[in-house]
Amino acid sequence: MKIYYDEDANIEIIKGMNVSIIGYGSQGNAHANNLHESGVNVTVGLREGSSSWAKAEEAGLKVQTVADSVVQADLVMILAPDEFQKNIYETEIKPNLKTSAILAFAHGFNIHFGKIVPEETNSVIMIAPKGPGHTVRSTYANGGGVPSLIAIYEDALSDEGYSAKDVALSYAKANGGTRAGVLETSFKEETETDLFGEQAVLCGGLTALIKAGFETLVEAGYSKEMAYFECLHETKLITDLIQEGGIANMHYSISNTAEYGDYVSGPKVITSDTKKAMKGILENIQSGKFADDFLNDCRQSNDGSGGPVMKSNREATKIHPIELVGTELRSKMKFLNSQKLVDKEIN
Repeated sequence: MKIYYDEDANIEIIKGMNVSIIGYGSQGNAHANNLHESGVNVTVGLREGSSSWAKAEEAGLKVQTVADSVVQADLVMILAPDEFQKNIYETEIKPNLKTSAILAFAHGFNIHFGKIVPEETNSVIMIAPKGPGHTVRSTYANGGGVPSLIAIYEDALSDEGYSAKDVALSYAKANGGTRAGVLETSFKEETETDLFGEQAVLCGGLTALIKAGFETLVEAGYSKEMAYFECLHETKLITDLIQEGGIANMHYSISNTAEYGDYVSGPKVITSDTKKAMKGILENIQSGKFADDFLNDCRQSNDGSGGPVMKSNREATKIHPIELVGTELRSKMKFLNSQKLVDKEIN
């Protein structure tokens, strides 16, 4: 598989376009500021009264309503939450979109599952950084970049002298992606693997494993503080080693005791039943059932803050003992508070 870097992308393509970034959450903040600092003409599109409006203006960005930001846009990057994208597209983007404008996404959810059906005259592309928006921003600001994926769903460009893929690479370069490397995929592959990775490993699997380990130690009489350090705090130390050089690199760095424990105990925690459950999760994603369940839960929310399943689990997480002891311990770790990835005042 070819990996694209800075020399493979022409940033002048995206610099010659009017780009509208819809949304100013984690990813919207990162894309808008990164592109702006790369010399791209960026407008942030938000609903009137959005709490993010002032944040975007304070960052030196032009801000308009979604409809107004789309009218003159050559490329519209939709970075609002997945559950809001269909309505925003139908009511504010589609009626104001230029016939030749390019629609861009950072996740294939709404296109792949047919929630948004663009016009045939609009090219549809994806530029998906493989990391949270706060990391995309902080890495770019420090001179680096987050590895990214690009995908082309529809290439309706004909007389411009460049292809939709060229545009995607140009955008990725302005966002810092080509500093780290960009891979080409499809909307289907990105969507299904992304959802699976989040649910089975990165978010759902990891947090469930951390909480189960913490609870096991505390229930056995060990202190909450020790359980926190062993089951949560040290995960970063291990994942940094794995990211740097793979699992074998991590094994090389840890003690022989820890490595031996990995081999004999890991398979007792992650069993064939676990893998069977993972296959069920993947089937749920592939069939579109997860997408429908998620959107149905969101529809039960009156304020857009998530449906009953989301809200009940958020509250349960907030009061879990690992969160309470973690908040106390982190407040005493001065090095953690020096430069935050997530600062709610600005992003």
